[in-house]
Amino acid sequence: MNEIKVVIISKSENLPSMQCNKLFHSDEMFKIIEKTPGQKPYMVIAYDDDKIVAHMLVMLRRRGSLFPPYLFTQGRAYGEGEYTPDCNKEEVFGEMLKCITKELRKALCLYIEFSDLSTKMFGYSKFRNNGFFPVHWMEIHNSLHSMKPEKRLTVKIRKSLINANKSGLKTKLATTDKEFSDFFKILKNYISIKIRRYIPDSKLFRDLLQKGYGNIFTTYHKDIMVGGCLCVYSETNCYMWYLASKKNFYRKRTNAITTWTAIKHAYNQGYDHIYFMDVGLPFKRNNFREFILSFGGKPVGTYRWFRCSIKWINKLLSWSYRE
Repeated sequence: MNEIKVVIISKSENLPSMQCNKLFHSDEMFKIIEKTPGQKPYMVIAYDDDKIVAHMLVMLRRRGSLFPPYLFTQGRAYGEGEYTPDCNKEEVFGEMLKCITKELRKALCLYIEFSDLSTKMFGYSKFRNNGFFPVHWMEIHNSLHSMKPEKRLTVKIRKSLINANKSGLKTKLATTDKEFSDFFKILKNYISIKIRRYIPDSKLFRDLLQKGYGNIFTTYHKDIMVGGCLCVYSETNCYMWYLASKKNFYRKRTNAITTWTAIKHAYNQGYDHIYFMDVGLPFKRNNFREFILSFGGKPVGTYRWFRCSIKWINKLLSWSYRE
């Protein structure tokens, strides 16, 4: 391998032709983000001579907060990108990470977050060298190819599903614009009570659904929507991005039948796994994590990597989350 050249592209008309398999690093996702209010895409491309050996999509999000600085930007990447089989993956990633960190710093990005890496220790030294610090995280995925999902259910979740059916709760695929809008209202009200959860503009998800990259499952009680979830699909996997339900209305039963319908749909469509994209920090007691695990998933301890552009804050957080 020769010396690696890294190029960062922020406009879709400048994108070269690339082999894209992963949705979260594809040129299609780049174009969707480009059209989404409050977001800007950066495609980091690594060349070996004239050959593209890797590419990685990083999103710059404009966010608001109830606390200072009130308005800020966040860099966000899901996974480490895509690589050709013959390249040195960690070394190339290190070069791309160094370049995008500099680029986002110039864009006055407050902090950068990397999640959903392929392995826990991937890029450990490269992140450290670029000022990132790791936070222990928990991920859960269900295998759909080795056993029917019904056989993985715990007794507790089976009872919740029985009670959900007795309560008259029904889940179906959303197909109309009204269903999409009603679900997003529920999602926004649900997320508003969460500390660090973030919802992109609804246009991002409208475009993903219109292009066939995802589905919304909506749950009803007597023709009134009470919950739902949003799933996206990449390669042979399904990713549950958001799950939400109305307050004080059989919330556990609603979430149970919504999640179960999404799992069955992914299984029937032939996907290998369903990943739950954010089950939170690995506290000893986490009700949501226990709920997701009751569907028979596998918990995996991993890292999320963060870097704050304010040096003293980054040092303080690095010390707080030291291993």
